[in-house]
Amino acid sequence: MKKYEITTECLEVNNKKLYRIKAIINIPEIHVKIGGLGGYIETENNLSHEGNAWVSGEAKVYGDAEVFGDAWVFGNAKVSGEAKVYGNAKVFGNTKVYGNTKVYDDAKVSGDAEVSSNYDYCVFQSFGSRLSSTTFHKCENNDIFVNIGCFHDNLNNFKTKVIETHGNNKYGKEYLAIIEVIKIKFGL
Repeated sequence: MKKYEITTECLEVNNKKLYRIKAIINIPEIHVKIGGLGGYIETENNLSHEGNAWVSGEAKVYGDAEVFGDAWVFGNAKVSGEAKVYGNAKVFGNTKVYGNTKVYDDAKVSGDAEVSSNYDYCVFQSFGSRLSSTTFHKCENNDIFVNIGCFHDNLNNFKTKVIETHGNNKYGKEYLAIIEVIKIKFGL
C-alpha cells in the first residue's frame, strides 16, 4: 500500500529534479496527516512505502539514497549518494548524509552534521540516566555534536551539562568515560 504520492512541485539540487511528496495515509507517530506535504525526493526509490519512514519540511533525499523502516528525515537535511537511513533513525537540521553512510537504529544526526561515512558518527545505547541512545557526530567545522533526549549541542557543552547534572555519580562517570572514548574516536 502506498503512503505518499509525488506532486508536481519540484526544485533542482545538484542537477537533479526533486519532487515534493504528499501523504495519502496518516502516519500518527510523526504527526503526518492525509494531504500533508512532505519534503523532496528524486524518485520513489528514495522513500519506502513500507513502515513509517518519512521525509518532511525542506528535507531532500536523492541519488541512490534510501529512507526506510521508521526513519525520519526532516528540517533542511540532505541525504544523497548511496546513503541509507533506517530503523528509528532521525536525520534533521542542516545535516548532510552522503556517500555509503548508514544511519540506523535510534541514531539522531542533527545540527550542521556532515556525515560522509560511518566513521563520522557513532551511537552509544543504554547508558546514563536515560538508558537511551546517545549519538555523536562530526559537524562541518569539525566540532563534535551530541544528541540525547532533548540535549542537542557540542561535546564541550555536553561535558559541562553532565558534570552539572550528575557530578561524580554512576551516570556522570558513564557519560564522562564515553566522552573520553569519543575524543579518541574522533582524534581530539
